[in-house]
Amino acid sequence: MSGSGESGNWTYGDYLQLHELLDLQGDDRGISSDEMHFIIVHQTFELWFKQIIRELSETRDILAQVPVPEDQIPRAVDHLARTTEIFRLMASQWTVLETLTPQGFLAFRDGLGTASGFESFQMRQFESLLGLETEDRMFGMDPIKTFRKLAEKGGKDKDVLERLEAEQDNESLYDSLMRWMERTPIMGSIFESEGDESTVRDYVDSHLQGHLQMGNEALERMSGWEEEATTRMKERLDSAQESATSFLIPEGVVSRGRAGLLFIESYRELPLLTWPRKLIDAFVELEESMAKWRHDHARMVERIIGKRAGTGGTSGVDYLDATARYRIFKDLWEVRTILVKPQNRPDLINADFYGYTVDS
Repeated sequence: MSGSGESGNWTYGDYLQLHELLDLQGDDRGISSDEMHFIIVHQTFELWFKQIIRELSETRDILAQVPVPEDQIPRAVDHLARTTEIFRLMASQWTVLETLTPQGFLAFRDGLGTASGFESFQMRQFESLLGLETEDRMFGMDPIKTFRKLAEKGGKDKDVLERLEAEQDNESLYDSLMRWMERTPIMGSIFESEGDESTVRDYVDSHLQGHLQMGNEALERMSGWEEEATTRMKERLDSAQESATSFLIPEGVVSRGRAGLLFIESYRELPLLTWPRKLIDAFVELEESMAKWRHDHARMVERIIGKRAGTGGTSGVDYLDATARYRIFKDLWEVRTILVKPQNRPDLINADFYGYTVDS
């Protein structure tokens, strides 16, 4: 493999800096093959984390534009799709680590000291970049508290803290997505145009009426059931209607971002909404792949160390299981709960705005 650069033609080893890379696995400490295996798997994770941060940062840069150029949405989808595949690949890496036996791990575990994956600053960075809120973390713990202590030593640890603090101050990817979603044309109405607020409110009210109607139809189909079962169903449907209303009209004010999300999900057949719905699907698929990666991590740890406490002082498997339940893109998941059948949704207005005709 060769290429051009400031130093002229590259050799394969020079291009990949293989000599430096292969000196980083601890051979000089006389480690066992089990420990080398452990180190290589985690180093590989960190390399992938670096790529994930790059992909997500570029996605955020795209969506942070006002307006977002339509021809850049496919690029954002590609960045998210690549990140999803990286998480799927990393999930399969846990199976490689599972070849490490419990006894094999215990043989070198004490040598880790307090070193823990909890101290992966790149993981904390991409979580913050994505938009994981502190209050959504287990026990609402501060994600960079550990790094504030480490930064007291100065040097690279101080640089890491500055990097994490800067990420926290930036707009998250999820915030960028929802601000973009807020500008979705609804029933042909442009964001902040004259009459837009009224149009959006009418759309939301019509959808909620359709949601209520669908629930009433379900109750009618239960007319021959026992009264107790019908009562329980009515209570669930009433609760669902309240949840749909609070989702779309939180504190009495219509959320245009959620209304835009609902509109895209409800009228997925509209040509103009093709890439927006692909983008939403890409976000959902990404979070699904992350949840599976975290779940597989917990199962791998449980298989090797059981219910022992983690090296970093966490509760081990219980902590990892809790992280698998994290949800960042909450609205993208919750909107699925309030969708209605096509025959119950509001009649589409200004269909031609979206490039849709009867013949489409």
